[in-house]
Amino acid sequence: MKKTFRVRRRAVAKDAVAGVVLGVESVPDGLAAGLLAGVNPLAGLYAYMFGTLGGAVFTSSAFMAVQGTGAMGIIVADVPAVHGATDPARALFTLAMLTGLIMVVAGLLRLGFVLRFVPNTVMVAFLSAVGVNIVLGQFANFTGYEADGANRVLRALDTVLHPGLLDAQSVTVGAVTLALILLFERTRIGAFGLVVAVAVTSVAVRLLGWTGVRVVEDLSAVPNALPMPVAPDLRAVPGLLVPALALAFVGLLQGAAISAGFPNPDGRYPDASRDFVGQGAANVTSGVFQGMPVGGSVSGTSLNRAAGARSRLSLFIAAAVMAVVVVAFAGMVGQIVMPALAALLMLIGVRTIKPAALWAVWRTGGVQKTVLVSTFVLTMLIPLQYAVLAGVGLSVVLHVIRQSHQVTIRRWRLDPDGQVVESDPPAELPSDEVVVLQPYGSLMFAAARVLEDQLPTPSDTSRNCVVIIRLRGREQLDTTFLGVLRRYAEALRARDSRLVLVSAGDRVRRQLRVAGLTELVEVYSGDERVGASVRRAYDDATAWLQEQRDS
Repeated sequence: MKKTFRVRRRAVAKDAVAGVVLGVESVPDGLAAGLLAGVNPLAGLYAYMFGTLGGAVFTSSAFMAVQGTGAMGIIVADVPAVHGATDPARALFTLAMLTGLIMVVAGLLRLGFVLRFVPNTVMVAFLSAVGVNIVLGQFANFTGYEADGANRVLRALDTVLHPGLLDAQSVTVGAVTLALILLFERTRIGAFGLVVAVAVTSVAVRLLGWTGVRVVEDLSAVPNALPMPVAPDLRAVPGLLVPALALAFVGLLQGAAISAGFPNPDGRYPDASRDFVGQGAANVTSGVFQGMPVGGSVSGTSLNRAAGARSRLSLFIAAAVMAVVVVAFAGMVGQIVMPALAALLMLIGVRTIKPAALWAVWRTGGVQKTVLVSTFVLTMLIPLQYAVLAGVGLSVVLHVIRQSHQVTIRRWRLDPDGQVVESDPPAELPSDEVVVLQPYGSLMFAAARVLEDQLPTPSDTSRNCVVIIRLRGREQLDTTFLGVLRRYAEALRARDSRLVLVSAGDRVRRQLRVAGLTELVEVYSGDERVGASVRRAYDDATAWLQEQRDS
């Protein structure tokens, strides 16, 4: 009993330490997330606080920190329905709630399979472009110069071309913060390094009297109280639907990586669908309490785990720590300097870019290069809410194209010992022979036409032959493939030959009957004995050929 109590007490102590580490580190991170999204930095801090709390209550994962992410922040920064709204703050909160509802529905309907359509190439290009966007998007806060330009690339170019207009104090603060973060990370301070770096430069600006350096309070007053709940703006929902879908997709994609990479204390991996619901609930909670959209944060979860978390208690403690900071140290939060937060974001952006992953994809082949470049350019030039959906659409198209070209046919020869010998099928169908064909790959849509081109061609000399096509494992047939079967069966019948389908399941036989193909082809059902129906059809076809020869 005493031993169990000591074990639990040590676990609680480790959760407390991890919660304090995550909570303190999340304060500048949350403010930076709001800055990245182009909204009130407090919306980022509130999102971290209530997102972490909502995730702790509802997710299946015991360690998932549901907070703002760089990709989601960049998407929010490109949503005109938020920044151009009559009440931008309320539109932002509505966006978070709508994103949450979409995530909850996705989890309840178990739509995680949709994420499988996103290839690694698209994700590598998208996240790398997000990293570049984060860096370029913070030039104004880092330098104190508001550049002109239609997008981040042009504004960054304008900044580089006007070095004389940069604010020297802001640049100095940003550069020193960046150097301090890198320095402190190599010491025992570790994860607290960024907190200390931001605090040191913020205090230094105050002591030096650099009034030209902007602080958080310049954007909004920081109240020493927790935010009150707000209601959504239902009139803004139609304009927010597309960005909410994009945010939900990106958030769930990043959250799925956490579900698969961080097992729970009992050793079992979390239920991804329940994690979807949990992230959705966290978004609704964030929006209700004046926060921006959130998702599963890989960096936050990794920090929580590395700090020694043993259960989801660490997440509750982290949320409580953030609440204490907001209530007790509002004045200090308001004096955090913007160039320091910009430096933190730029470092995050640089680390989001994975040169090794980009190089690995680049070396894979021409198609991957095209997809990599296309996705990267789209993400850089158009709003990310559309770039995400374009990437998903491109992924689906690539999947269909890839599947349609991965179709092959092999000829099976059955030797006297019952062994199967595979070989290339004949280009032209020979007379007086039984040809057994085994298709590999998808038989849907365009793949069916690719298969049709690979079938042995019935010629004028192709008489009295039988073609057997094995369909084992095919749950259903596409109408395009049914059309291929009809044309091939008619061509064979015109040459006194036959088409036989083997190992067809109940659903396939029903489709063939409805399509009227049972009058043109013979169908053999399959059973648990692999190859038995092929052998039976082969023996019957051989007997039929012998009858034709005798007659």
